[in-house]
Amino acid sequence: MNKTSTMIKNRLSLRQPQTESLEILEYLSDQLSLEKEVDLLVELEKVKSKFPTCIDFERNFPSICFALATGVGKTRLMGAFISYLYIEKRIKNFFVLAPNLTVYNKLIDDLSNVTSPKYVFKGIANFVHNPPVIITGDNYEEFRQQKLFHSEVRINIFNISKINRDTQKSRRKDEEHLPPKIKRLSEYLGESYFNYLASLPDLVLLMDESHHYRADRGMAVLNELKPILGLELTATPQVEQGSNTIKFKNVVYEYSLARAIDDGFVKIPAVATRKDFDPSIFSQEELDKIKLEDGLRVHEEIKVQLEIYSRDTKNKKVKPFVLVVAKDTEHAGKLKDLIQSNEFFDGKYKDKVLEVHSNQSGAEKDENIEQLLSLENPENDIEIVIHVNMLKEGWDVTNLYTIVPLRTAASTTLREQTIGRGLRLPYGVRTGINEIDKLTIISHDRFQEIVDEANKPESIIKRQNIIFLEDEDTDKPKTIVTSQNAVQQQIEEREKELEDIKDPNDKQKLIIGIKADKEIIKTVNDLSKVVKKAKDLQSKETKEIAISNLKESLLADPQQKIFVEEIIEQVKERYDKIVESMLQNTIEIPRIIIQPTDNIKYWFDDFDLDTKNLNYQPSSETIMIRTLTDGKIEFLDSHRGKVKYDSLDKVIVSELMNFPEVEYEKTADLLFKLANQAIDKFKTYLTDENDITNVVVTKKTEIGRYIYAQMKENFHYDIPDYEEPKVYAYTEIKEHNLSKYEEDDIFDYKQTITPTSDIRKKVFTGFKKACHNLYKFDSKTEKDMAIILEDDDSVLKWLRPATGQFRIYWDYNSREYLPDFVVETTDAIYIIETKKRNDVDTREVRSKAKAALEYCKYATEFTVKNEGKPWKYVLIPHDVVKVNMTFNFLVEKYEINDLKSIESE
Repeated sequence: MNKTSTMIKNRLSLRQPQTESLEILEYLSDQLSLEKEVDLLVELEKVKSKFPTCIDFERNFPSICFALATGVGKTRLMGAFISYLYIEKRIKNFFVLAPNLTVYNKLIDDLSNVTSPKYVFKGIANFVHNPPVIITGDNYEEFRQQKLFHSEVRINIFNISKINRDTQKSRRKDEEHLPPKIKRLSEYLGESYFNYLASLPDLVLLMDESHHYRADRGMAVLNELKPILGLELTATPQVEQGSNTIKFKNVVYEYSLARAIDDGFVKIPAVATRKDFDPSIFSQEELDKIKLEDGLRVHEEIKVQLEIYSRDTKNKKVKPFVLVVAKDTEHAGKLKDLIQSNEFFDGKYKDKVLEVHSNQSGAEKDENIEQLLSLENPENDIEIVIHVNMLKEGWDVTNLYTIVPLRTAASTTLREQTIGRGLRLPYGVRTGINEIDKLTIISHDRFQEIVDEANKPESIIKRQNIIFLEDEDTDKPKTIVTSQNAVQQQIEEREKELEDIKDPNDKQKLIIGIKADKEIIKTVNDLSKVVKKAKDLQSKETKEIAISNLKESLLADPQQKIFVEEIIEQVKERYDKIVESMLQNTIEIPRIIIQPTDNIKYWFDDFDLDTKNLNYQPSSETIMIRTLTDGKIEFLDSHRGKVKYDSLDKVIVSELMNFPEVEYEKTADLLFKLANQAIDKFKTYLTDENDITNVVVTKKTEIGRYIYAQMKENFHYDIPDYEEPKVYAYTEIKEHNLSKYEEDDIFDYKQTITPTSDIRKKVFTGFKKACHNLYKFDSKTEKDMAIILEDDDSVLKWLRPATGQFRIYWDYNSREYLPDFVVETTDAIYIIETKKRNDVDTREVRSKAKAALEYCKYATEFTVKNEGKPWKYVLIPHDVVKVNMTFNFLVEKYEINDLKSIESE
């Protein structure tokens, strides 16, 4: 990648498939003429020689297709393409086609709304002060009479379906039997504006969901625009003609659904049926009802899991919904009537169902699609959407978890796009919790067919590529980089010098010198555990001990024995210099174990169970769910009528006893109260005693987790007292092992990273005062704090502690506390913790603060006795960490020095 591509990749935080697509554009934009009226055969050969899957542009201008699975990020890639072509090739005019109103509105917002988190140009410096002008199907008439050269970049966005719709409305009655025709672009746009676009010497055409611009011959009018390049994006690089599937001939890059699943960018598809189920004994109406009921049972399971996850992690609440795909509008109406009837789960979903109509040809009304866009809002009560035919592109919901298809998918494109609607992840990444990372398709009657299809090499689930590209290795491995101090960096640089040294004697001498340096570091780190202060390592006595110990160690090693004298000579010569360099990059951190005493008090407050989302339904049959990627099978079991339970509350209490904080003697009354409140909730909508037993027995684990999640919110413990520790000499600075993508840069710590959520994925360097050369940060707050420390004259040294640097245990479970920063000034050493303001007064933060203060107390007693500096603890709210702040201001305002202030409620 060249400098521009690398910058765009980093600024837009492109994923692997987006980055690879940008690399292809970089290559092809250098090879192609990027002019009007080119020789298409010559241009095609330039592409085909590198990308043999591109055998035809299929248009009268060079047009190439990038096929990326749903959920990977085609719109962001479009922004990367525009940025690259402008910055690197000075192309200023773009024409973007949208297939429907939903995609059209989405593109306008993503390409123009700078306040949106999905704004695709965020971080591109060239567009900060002069963003692209967005010309749309709604405002282009304003530009007809204007000269548009006042803006650098102009992006025209048009909705092709509107042109089709306007044409249909204008047809005469006697023409209605004829095939539809698209209105010519020149007629729709007006000759003056169309001619202006066609005359542009650098117009690039971008086609979102480009499979829409193949089936209709009218799309040939795009040739009239005479663009210099076409960039097509789609998740389905194919069109359906009758029973045939016709692949695109101009694909240069394919990132299939199977790879997106493997790489964790989307949910894992699974298909569910009943165990030992024979669909042939049921009528179609009965089968629809069974599939709907089981779909809702799976839905209720997912709903509970999502709430538990939200409570456990303090993440946003996600309200799942079920998509029911009906045969036609008449079928959809009957399904809605069934769901709204009192016989269907006692009318529980009567006011929670939305019917979205589409005509039998499969073309949906854009206005109906827009009704679905608020489904992600937890306040939206809709839990079931009944839809006719396929859901079109642009409906980017993340909370669809269950699909109940009650019609046969007529084409490959239809099946793939129907599944694609539910694949996006609500938290952006997989959670590691099976139910939350899975999209379940209910298919009792076609279960085996779907499983067999999934197991085929060319399956949309299993296949790795639709079109195989030659010599394209798309795996981007991660690598581990080690954060070093200055001495280690010097050694690494000397090791690199070995490659250029030809003289054997000189090479041997350098090898011995490097070995000596490494032995000095190792020996000094060992001795640091026994000296009283760092300066003792520079004393004549310590040096003699170090050399004596080192000589003894080398003589015991047969491989080193022959070089002992040479190494020892180098050690004597370099010891003082190496130790001085080590101390310059070291903060003296005493080795102290802060451990809570055993007599910690903890308890649960009395509370009433929130049963709003506790709505499990009995399983009339066992439901079997098979994950399509690996074939793993799970069962939603039913014990209905097989076992009698005298006390259902004991079943739930037994589950609660499995959690570590729950002691029966202390909490028995609360446990039985909560268990009975759960059972009482089941009784409000289940009238059959067997159904209540069924729910409690088959869902006891989930019910237990549901109750425990709320118990944890009412769990308290006294901030512990601590044992008096033993204090030892300071420990060496631990190194960090940091993961990064091999293709990813190491960033300067002052560089702006967008979105800020990507900061925690990056590795940073460029520090002058830090004890290491590389760090990761968990947040923008921590990164800004590093900038403050580097810029402030009062700061001598600082570090981000690595795991194991401190041994501070802070709660009843003896969890380890690792502070954000350690900072040394002329007068003191500070432990710095940055926290969200709302979290500062939480029991956890105060408990950690008390443990840190204990550490500071004993560290200060030790260091002051040995001519060292006092230790202090500073707890800083995140919203005051601004790069214009001074370190002294933050310390003076937020230093914690009173244990009682931490213990107060």
